[in-house]
Amino acid sequence: MRPGDRGQPHDGYFQALNQELKAHGPMRPSLLIDLDRLDQNIEVVRQFLARSGKQLRLVEKSLPAPGLLRYIGERLGTRRLMSFHQPFLNHDARLFPEADILLGKPLPVRSAQLFYEQHSGSFDPAKQLQWLIDTPERLQQYLALAQGLGTRLRINIELDVGLHRGGVSDTQTLGQLLQLIADNPQHLEFAGFMGYDPFVGMNLPSVLGTQDELLAKVMTLYQGYVDFTRQRFPALWREGLTLNTAGSPSYRAHEHEKLSSEVAIGTGLLKPSHYDLPSLTGHEPAVYIATPVLKRTGALRIPALDEKSRLFAWWDVNQRETFFIYGGNWQADLVSPAGLQLSGLYGRSSNQELVNGSPTVSLEVDDQVFLRPTQSESVLLQFGDLLAVRGGKIVERWPVYQE
Repeated sequence: MRPGDRGQPHDGYFQALNQELKAHGPMRPSLLIDLDRLDQNIEVVRQFLARSGKQLRLVEKSLPAPGLLRYIGERLGTRRLMSFHQPFLNHDARLFPEADILLGKPLPVRSAQLFYEQHSGSFDPAKQLQWLIDTPERLQQYLALAQGLGTRLRINIELDVGLHRGGVSDTQTLGQLLQLIADNPQHLEFAGFMGYDPFVGMNLPSVLGTQDELLAKVMTLYQGYVDFTRQRFPALWREGLTLNTAGSPSYRAHEHEKLSSEVAIGTGLLKPSHYDLPSLTGHEPAVYIATPVLKRTGALRIPALDEKSRLFAWWDVNQRETFFIYGGNWQADLVSPAGLQLSGLYGRSSNQELVNGSPTVSLEVDDQVFLRPTQSESVLLQFGDLLAVRGGKIVERWPVYQE
């Protein structure tokens, strides 16, 4: 069969994207956001919020483009963000001056200092920003910062509710933190708790417990810290505290518990491949990498083996066509055309990745190869502007966060 006689390399969905990118795309590695599928995922979350009565906090590191955050936030009616990186935090405060921002991890106090040094605009950190604190030592550092700045910091306390990645794990430590806050009301304000529990929604061995059993353990721990605070430090407790919980894998498990006030969701709205979980049934994959084929060179040839490489193509029909793509070595899995595979013999490349297929793979030079990221955080930052597509057409270009 002559190359010109080959059929379309993709099914209808990816072929429409292939044609659009060849005509209007940048012809380099690109990150695609499918707005039709994203809208479906937004609707699943919207229905959960309506049933549960909880607020939503969008995880910025997993959706690291202001346009993407704004698109989702407007449709789900939330101005709550969770930030993990000081440069992005400064961008958030400038771009979303009405936002309520909770740090998703404890930052070194120098990072907090840099935030204040670089901050400008109408966003008021004393009212709209919650710093996450995990130890009395870190809180002492933040207190010194507040005293030096002559300001007041809102303090959210990280709880270890079973993930065991740090955070408060006993009431003695919690008491030390709360006492320090109570003793310094001019510089510290108690803002609430964060208890992250993604393992509740993961595919853990059944011997470790069902989802309901895992959630019950999480909420028992969380409730104990809440009860301790209300009983021992009643002056710090008030309505409207942030009682944050969950993550994309576990948010649905929190539909009926009444303790937490909000859930944090990010990656689940895009559903990369590591989020193919029973807990996210109903969510659709909405993020892909697309990159053009630079070269098509026939059967696999290994350096130094030269013509002896034909043995591999004879042994494995899926090594009878070789394509070099633009870029590569991403945290991603090949998805279209079907039948493509990486070469363990040739090795990986971030410049021109080699992929193999059988003669039935109808790719030509300039056709797109599509991959599905395994995660969204960090991966979305590697491709420049995100290309938002609807109905197979590029409709928006969203710049990502920059340092």
